[in-house]
Amino acid sequence: MTGAPLRVSTAEFRDASADGVCDEVLRLRGDGPPPASLRLHGARVSVTAVPVADGRGWSADIALAAARWGGPVLPLPSGSYQLDAAGDVPVSTPALALTLLRGLRVALDASGVLRISPPVNPVYDSGEAQDALERRYVQRSGELENAVFFESFYGRNASCNPLAIDRELARVAPQVTRYWSVTDRSVQVPPGAIAVVEGGPEWWRARGVARLLVVNDWLRRRYHRRQGQRVLQTWHGTPLKRLALHRPGFDPRRAVAVWRESRRWDALLAQNEYAASILRRAYAFMPAFALKARQLWVEGYPRNDALVRDDAGERAATRALLGINEGQRVVLYAPTWRDDRTEMVEFAGARELATDLGDDVVVLVRGHSRTLQPGRDADGTRVIDVTGFPDTTRLLLAADALVTDYSSVMFDFSATGKPMYFLVPDIEHYRGELRGFYFDLETHAPGPVVRTRDELLEALRDEDAVRERYAARYAAWRAKFNGRDDGHAAARVVERILRAGFLDSAS
Repeated sequence: MTGAPLRVSTAEFRDASADGVCDEVLRLRGDGPPPASLRLHGARVSVTAVPVADGRGWSADIALAAARWGGPVLPLPSGSYQLDAAGDVPVSTPALALTLLRGLRVALDASGVLRISPPVNPVYDSGEAQDALERRYVQRSGELENAVFFESFYGRNASCNPLAIDRELARVAPQVTRYWSVTDRSVQVPPGAIAVVEGGPEWWRARGVARLLVVNDWLRRRYHRRQGQRVLQTWHGTPLKRLALHRPGFDPRRAVAVWRESRRWDALLAQNEYAASILRRAYAFMPAFALKARQLWVEGYPRNDALVRDDAGERAATRALLGINEGQRVVLYAPTWRDDRTEMVEFAGARELATDLGDDVVVLVRGHSRTLQPGRDADGTRVIDVTGFPDTTRLLLAADALVTDYSSVMFDFSATGKPMYFLVPDIEHYRGELRGFYFDLETHAPGPVVRTRDELLEALRDEDAVRERYAARYAAWRAKFNGRDDGHAAARVVERILRAGFLDSAS
């Protein structure tokens, strides 16, 4: 930052619409000539405002909400935001204590840092209050609702297999109530669904009254099953890297946690028979020997239906939304997360890659969901960071080629038949120390496995040769992993949900 700080004389949070301004705003007032603009910026989103001069100086209302990726205007995601004036001039402000608005909780310090928290009433935010809500949840009685409690990636977005199941369920059984667990009000939920913010009383209630829970990762906090309640674990990818009980090093606490977690699931969804075999053993999910009836469903992935059907023209719509021209080639870089770091690896060098590949190439950068909050958006000419984009499936549709490493996204993208490239400079460390693999990637990968950016660049420039060289491997890969990705997985899964009596399909 440069320049003397801009001093704000008064600041307040407002929660009432006026003159077309967003309901929840940070209202600032200063003396003297107004700055050209003010910017409130966080790791993944920023908002700006143009101050207005008046007889007493200037004033500005900064909306504490934004429309992202073509969606509705929603409160800003939780996190820290820095307030700057035009030219990266720092701003000093009066400190404002934590305030609860309708869509978020906000506090402002004297250095212009705004801290946003999920809109859980402070009455319920203490450990003691959460314990009380949990006790009420455990002791709840009465009838279950004909409802589903959805959660995807711990409430960070509404996506993946749960989203595809939600859409099919809304189509065939619209009378079923659909709750979505969200980290905060910045998460857009599907039309007709009810968002419940984690930790609030509505979240605890919905979790306790829904007849079915559909999740794609571990159930957090203490889960207490009520009589008649069922859990469908969809998981979120066919595994290359070792999971759960198969991870390197024996940890008795991990083993107990895995066993307890898998006991909560009534049904486990697998993309293919290979994944079913791995998940069954990694999570000790043995239906044949279970004390209660449990099922392992090998039905393909509902999230991949759009990859082979694209009935709604999502590819063209997503490219248009991202500002990609019709003739441009889109390369999606999507590495997985590392157990030994919080932020995304950037081995591809997205900015340089876009430059080297030429003006007709756009590089999309997609970090793993675990790197969403700690990381910051990549930037550069023809580089678009889509880590915060709510639905990976739409990005796979929009892309013409995928660059990944050990991410399970490889098993989804292969349903499209489009070329894949594997950039793995740390393969020895990842395979030998961090996680380990279930099969030899270098032997079976349906595309070039490279160690350096130069090798990646050479392969990307020769796509026709790559397609020809790896055609046989690609066909064998798809036969093994994508046999059930036929565009009808969501319909099959919802049919099994209703047939098993997990929900009531009657009007």
